Amino acid sequence: MIKRVLIGGAGGAPALNFIRSLKKSKEKFFLIGISCNKFDLCKAKKFVDILYLVPPAQDKNYLSVLKQIIYETKPHFMHAQNDEEVFVVSKYRYDINVKTFLPGHDIIEICQDKFKSAMAWEKAGLKVPHTFLINNKDDLKKAFSIIKGKVWVRAISGAFGKWSLPTDNLNFATQWINYYNGWGNFSVAECLSSDSITWLSIWRSGKLIVAQSRKRLYWEFANRSVSGVTGITGTGVTVSNKTLDSLARRAILAIDNNPHGIYGVDLTFDKDGIPNPTEINIGRFFTTHQFFTDAGLNMPDIYLKLAFEEEIPKIKRIINPLPDGLAWVRGMDVEPVLTSLKEIKAIEDKLNKRIKEIRDANFKK
Repeated sequence: MIKRVLIGGAGGAPALNFIRSLKKSKEKFFLIGISCNKFDLCKAKKFVDILYLVPPAQDKNYLSVLKQIIYETKPHFMHAQNDEEVFVVSKYRYDINVKTFLPGHDIIEICQDKFKSAMAWEKAGLKVPHTFLINNKDDLKKAFSIIKGKVWVRAISGAFGKWSLPTDNLNFATQWINYYNGWGNFSVAECLSSDSITWLSIWRSGKLIVAQSRKRLYWEFANRSVSGVTGITGTGVTVSNKTLDSLARRAILAIDNNPHGIYGVDLTFDKDGIPNPTEINIGRFFTTHQFFTDAGLNMPDIYLKLAFEEEIPKIKRIINPLPDGLAWVRGMDVEPVLTSLKEIKAIEDKLNKRIKEIRDANFKK
């Protein structure tokens, strides 16, 4: 049987990396792409077998259009690569007549709410930044009075650093939340460092199947965002750390005692060098998961085999099977490049050697 896979957000970078990963599998798939973005569909055209434009996931017509497409195309499985669509597909999973591989909807609701996640981790004894839900101006003043130094203002849901702002100015924060009409939908937390790691994992019925860590070296286009966070990883690097592995697992189990599906834990270091869980990207892979595929760990292929209760390829090491120091370098309108920190350092060393030779030659003159 050729599996017919319906993919939400087709043409966007996250879904394209999922599609490219499936194309690298030994198995053949019939791929059905849907998106609410007509331009993204154009980008997906050469990668999938058939395409459909749909309303945004939060639109009242989305569900009826999706059901009709499912009836017409008869997919065996559906996967979405953006939070809004994951939420709706999860909520109506029993109405859409197609297989999914998701945790309970209550878990998705908690993971997509950064304040609820932080409260669950705090209750479990994990170190998290001091966080306040901002319902009104009094809440904001209280947060500023307790948190010393810069605070991190952001929407409690949404990806790509949605509406985030680092500031130590109460008036600026007030105007920022006013601008987005965000009272009740924003949180304020202690500002952490720029160092972060993502622990991407797949589970089935409470059992960890595989997990791999990746460190982000920098955000692409960071100078074009007020917060410096764009959600667009510039270069990611494979890393491994047993302390982080343990912390990531604890962060997941604090919210879900029977994990099932995809859990991507973001861990950010505070000023004391202690990693804090900040969010779990639930039910979807992070944007650059093709990095792992090209390096030899095809997580989308493993994910689909698990969903269909098939045997998966043998994984020698369940946690961090890839070697440390692999680098995935990205940019706009260029194909990503798989390289290593060793190769990047060699490029730097050549320049430093050249500069030293020039300085030595000038000194001799």
